[in-house]
Amino acid sequence: MNTFEAIDIIEGEVEDVEREDVIAAYQHLIDTEIVWSLQGSYGRAARDLVICGECLLPQQPEGLI
Repeated sequence: MNTFEAIDIIEGEVEDVEREDVIAAYQHLIDTEIVWSLQGSYGRAARDLVICGECLLPQQPEGLI
């Protein structure tokens, strides 16, 4: 999946999308950290998905924290 495909899925531009596809799209945007540069609704939705455990934040390399 690329960024454009993920955004199309989230925006409802792709037909026959399951909830799991939307979660995967958000996970892709979180993994690439692009979600935090998009409009606020993307970041808020991603944050909510992380809080409820449906998405995960990318792992930070050890020693950076």
